[in-house]
Amino acid sequence: MYLMIASDIHGSARYCRDMLARFDEEKADRLLLLGDLLYHGPRNDLPEEYAPKEVIQLLNERKDVLFCVRGNCEAEVDQMVLEFPVMAEYALLPVGKKMLYITHGHHAGELNPPPHSAGDLLMTGHTHVPKCVEHEDYVYLNPGSVSIPKEGSRHSYMTFDGEEFLWKDVTDGSVWMSYKA
Repeated sequence: MYLMIASDIHGSARYCRDMLARFDEEKADRLLLLGDLLYHGPRNDLPEEYAPKEVIQLLNERKDVLFCVRGNCEAEVDQMVLEFPVMAEYALLPVGKKMLYITHGHHAGELNPPPHSAGDLLMTGHTHVPKCVEHEDYVYLNPGSVSIPKEGSRHSYMTFDGEEFLWKDVTDGSVWMSYKA
């Protein structure tokens, strides 16, 4: 299964449209969203073209291909308007003999990973900073943020073909980092 992975849209209609255009170009089977879909939260400035109602419509049109975990900005009211599940705290996905633990990152993250086996993968969003770090017994992956990148990073997403993760620019799809799982 070919996955596109993105995080932290934060209500930006502009970057949500860019992300969905990349999804169509990638011809991915599923779009895995790592939370913080609609709201910007108290620590972030408003993203470009902040329009949560438009983002709701754009995402609901793709409800059959979306797979999501809950971010720290999601609330029960979001689930009332979104036509796909967004309230799961985490998900597990087998990757060969390894396990990919998927969560937003506000509870479990790079420096406080959940229980895992040696060689497992931890994927979060939340920090808005793309990363790939090989720790002693797990690998940490973060696609960065679609709409509010931090620390000089790009507006980004990832793809995963079952063997390799690629970090890509959401505005043009260019690859700038990779990791073989």
